[in-house]
Amino acid sequence: MNNIWPVMLILGALTFLTRLSFIGLFHRWQTPDLIKRALRYVPVAALTAIIVPEMLMPDGVLNLHPFNPRLLAGLLAIFVAMRTRSVTWTIALGMAAFWLLRWLLGM
Repeated sequence: MNNIWPVMLILGALTFLTRLSFIGLFHRWQTPDLIKRALRYVPVAALTAIIVPEMLMPDGVLNLHPFNPRLLAGLLAIFVAMRTRSVTWTIALGMAAFWLLRWLLGM
């Protein structure tokens, strides 16, 4: 347990230096347009990798049942996001639908 602090300090310093190196590098280096366009999709890809398994496999088993509240609320949230392009409305309506569906389906 006593070895945790040096490990945390070293990893914190490495994380800081890694991020600082990118800030310093991008300040002096002109990023090609191809990389700029590709980096715009990183947040969407990361969120998709987190959210889709939780929607389709809430208990670690594929659940495509039509009464899966996570799947139904997720599909509604996708529709709201496409129509409104508003993060606030997407989260609010998706969560409200999820809670309502859980209540209605008795889960």
